[in-house]
Amino acid sequence: MSHPSRRALLGAGLVGGAAVLAGCDSDDRPAAAATSPAPTPASPSLTGSSTASEAPAPGFDPQDWASVQEQFLLDPSQAQFAAFVLSPHTRVLDAAISGYRDELGTDTESALSTGIDREEAVRTAAAAYHGGVAGQYALTDSTTMGLGLMYGGLDLGPGDEVLTTTHDFYSTEDSLRLLRLRTGASVTQVALYDDPARATVDEMVGRLVGGITATTKVVALTWVHSSTGVRVPVEEICTALDRLSKVPRDQYVVCVDGVHGFSAVDVDLPDLGCDFLSAGTHKWLFGPRGTGILWGRDWGPLTEVIPTFSNPAVPAGRLTPGGFHSFEHRWAAADAFGFMTKIGRDRIVTRTVRQATQLKEGLSDVPRVTLKTPMSPDVSAGIVCFDVEGQRPPEFVFKLRDQGVIGSSTPYATSYVRLGPSIATNPDQVDQAIEAVAASV
Repeated sequence: MSHPSRRALLGAGLVGGAAVLAGCDSDDRPAAAATSPAPTPASPSLTGSSTASEAPAPGFDPQDWASVQEQFLLDPSQAQFAAFVLSPHTRVLDAAISGYRDELGTDTESALSTGIDREEAVRTAAAAYHGGVAGQYALTDSTTMGLGLMYGGLDLGPGDEVLTTTHDFYSTEDSLRLLRLRTGASVTQVALYDDPARATVDEMVGRLVGGITATTKVVALTWVHSSTGVRVPVEEICTALDRLSKVPRDQYVVCVDGVHGFSAVDVDLPDLGCDFLSAGTHKWLFGPRGTGILWGRDWGPLTEVIPTFSNPAVPAGRLTPGGFHSFEHRWAAADAFGFMTKIGRDRIVTRTVRQATQLKEGLSDVPRVTLKTPMSPDVSAGIVCFDVEGQRPPEFVFKLRDQGVIGSSTPYATSYVRLGPSIATNPDQVDQAIEAVAASV
């Protein structure tokens, strides 16, 4: 079977995806975001997303935090501080996925013919929520896939250098190992801080900028370190690179693993100053499991790694991997962006940061507990990591579970206990978590 026939299969484009972004009424509610209208459905049978977006739990009020929390199907008897690890679906999202699944199961050919438009609906929703334009968003299955496309698509050679840090997740480290094997480029690491709890903006900016050399072609960063909860000041670093570095900024690209900042930090992606950013949408966005985005300011520096089935006229289309995916999940990402937009990105981030600050302040008073995440919101986001004297993190996590508090431990050589407040938790549950930690030390 030839490639064009598959593209034709996916690209007839009879109908758009979700109508995602509705404004709210009161002054503290987000205004309606400007977005291009979705294509008109060809028939009522091809409107899974619009049906789903009308199907939240009864009485859903996006401005009421209790109502927002009720949209999750999580066990209400447990305080869910690990929800960010792999997204629990909301009722809206499950309804959307179910609608798309029914379409694919009832008339697969007809449903597939809507694929191009529904992918465009996801890109449009992503741009309306996190900034930029739809053509800057390629669609992926995960952060790791995006990192592979990003570092696998760069044209480097022997003598070129990648500057990265000692704090990155395995997916970045191994993507750079593969880049080195493929191109012969060297990889240099710099430590942005010695003690994560004492990390500062100035220290991280200074150490990164100081590592730039005449051979640097790539700067690889992680926005929020899942190992410690430190938020790297990407915007400040990029500003400093523009102004302070003796090496021309157009000599290298800045690439970011953005998954724990995406929807956990209130900023438009273009304002960060980086060139590429990969993020799964199944973490802090609480989108469909197995979905993600790769954002690019300008796709020129990247060569595609996987053949695409997407619209080649879309700038990000050639970087969107082809093949048949779990389309009911991919298309429902538009509904996830829509759900979060109704609540408001600024309100979501404020809710997350306030709970994280409350948690850090409470834990700082617990004996034998050492915070590893900075107290300041300027260098942290939603993740809170801590060490408990004399106790192994995985075992301590089980102790918390016995008290109805669900956490996780960081999957690194040096492991910490990790809790992540979010819109799936509330301040009372933060107090519950603090009490559970104090009772378990």
